[in-house]
Amino acid sequence: MRQERVGHALQTTALVHEAYLRLAAIGDLEWQDRGHFFAVCAQIMRRILVDAARAQATAKRGGHVEQPARGTAIDFDDFPAPDTDPPAEVCALDDALTSLARLDPRRARVIEMRFFAGLSVEQTAEALAVSPQTVMRDWRLARAWLTRELRR
Repeated sequence: MRQERVGHALQTTALVHEAYLRLAAIGDLEWQDRGHFFAVCAQIMRRILVDAARAQATAKRGGHVEQPARGTAIDFDDFPAPDTDPPAEVCALDDALTSLARLDPRRARVIEMRFFAGLSVEQTAEALAVSPQTVMRDWRLARAWLTRELRR
């Protein structure tokens, strides 16, 4: 979110509000601990950003033909920055992250929490009940793996 241009439609506050609405819609979920809460929030934010990217990518390819409303509270018409193709990048990242989750779920969760939820190394370590050094090691290895996958 920090790298987006000023005035784009998806503001950090809107992302947090949408995440809250989706979290509230879950209903009766028993939270195991703080880490469980952060993990669910990270996954929700990932879904919101990936859904926005896919919607934008679809619109670029003629998907602007009238479709039923999706029920989202965020207006993504002006997302992403016009000089790049972040929707394709976010979709590719999501696909690669899904593949990583099959191979190493913890490393995929580290990426989700740090990249999509914006948690610090210490917050991620606390949420996953591992040391900060483990988080950094997982972060570096997962980023290298994702970089290799995204270059394909």
